[in-house]
Amino acid sequence: MAETMTTLSEPILEQLKQHENFVILNTIDSETGCITSSAISWITPHSPTKLRIAVDARSRLITNVKADRRVTLSLFAAGSFYAVQGTATVLHDRLEEVPIKLACIEVEVEAVRDAMYYGSRISAMPEVEKTYDKRAADKLDAQVFAALQKA
Repeated sequence: MAETMTTLSEPILEQLKQHENFVILNTIDSETGCITSSAISWITPHSPTKLRIAVDARSRLITNVKADRRVTLSLFAAGSFYAVQGTATVLHDRLEEVPIKLACIEVEVEAVRDAMYYGSRISAMPEVEKTYDKRAADKLDAQVFAALQKA
């Protein structure tokens, strides 16, 4: 069994700094009490113990985090699959520097576990293709990541 870490390792931090990530954010649904999963891409490390995420300000994720701060992020990095458990806070209800209404969630990392099954590794990272204007997507991504760094 892999050792549990309490901070993000350098390979995980480097992966998250690349800004083209596919991460699953798991929260507790505020209405049903069930675990719910959402795919996110606007995530950046603020430090080895803090992550910042941008989501639509109207998202259920905001309501979920305000009702129950426990979250798990599932991500691919360094040839493996990791589960990052932590406590989330809605840091800002609105990121002012971004032209669309986005909120900022900060996650305080409590545990990082290698969740890949024994005897295997990730040989190719998941790729996501933007389905709208690439130039507009790149511009928005740059604005969002800059706002997350300043938040």
